[in-house]
Amino acid sequence: MNLQGLEALVKMELKKLIRQPANLFLTLLFPAVLTLMFGVVFGDPELGMDMNLIVPGVIVYACIFIIMTVAQSFSTERQEGLLKRMNTTPMTSGEFMGSQIITNMTIAILQVIVVFALAVLIGFRPNGSVGAIFLAFPVIALFSLSSVGLGLITATVSKTPEAATGISFVFILPQMFFGTFMPITDTTRRIAMLITSYYVVDALTLIFRGDWTSTNILLDVGVISIVSVTIVIIGILLFEKYGNV
Repeated sequence: MNLQGLEALVKMELKKLIRQPANLFLTLLFPAVLTLMFGVVFGDPELGMDMNLIVPGVIVYACIFIIMTVAQSFSTERQEGLLKRMNTTPMTSGEFMGSQIITNMTIAILQVIVVFALAVLIGFRPNGSVGAIFLAFPVIALFSLSSVGLGLITATVSKTPEAATGISFVFILPQMFFGTFMPITDTTRRIAMLITSYYVVDALTLIFRGDWTSTNILLDVGVISIVSVTIVIIGILLFEKYGNV
């Protein structure tokens, strides 16, 4: 793998994000708006909402929407023939997929920074040390792998970018209702435990509460790692075989 080529592709993808206002809003501005809205409107403990739950939930909620942006991006590039033209260049599929993974991991980490900074400004005070809070970055970066993988799976079965937008919600909605800032009951917990985002929120909540040495975090990270790596591998294989045409 050519590292210089990979670096160039990552820079190209980040520049593409800046030039697409809709995707920029979904990836960075949307989580910022959500943080302010939930922090100001629902941040009062008397309303039963805990900022320790809201902040991890918003971070995960934002990362989930990477599914849609990846699906739209790949569907658009395929529709416009860019993927076929890329096959005629010296760039390998590994470099191309690697650039997508690195780019979206970078975006996920930026989302953590944006949400965390705004949350602190409106009163969020995590109990963990600064070093412990940095554990949130690798956790959310790992989770971004599953979003990339699900985005590739969506792009594989979508004939158009518009279809990709709709189909992506098949993966977004379950994670939104059972794995972010939505209250979970004993009944819904059984469903939530089948969804990766549930474990991400649990890990981030423990980190921000100062319980970062808890063995539950190791369990959460183990589940996130195994599921996310598996999903991204499946997504890459499916897209290379059926979607890159």
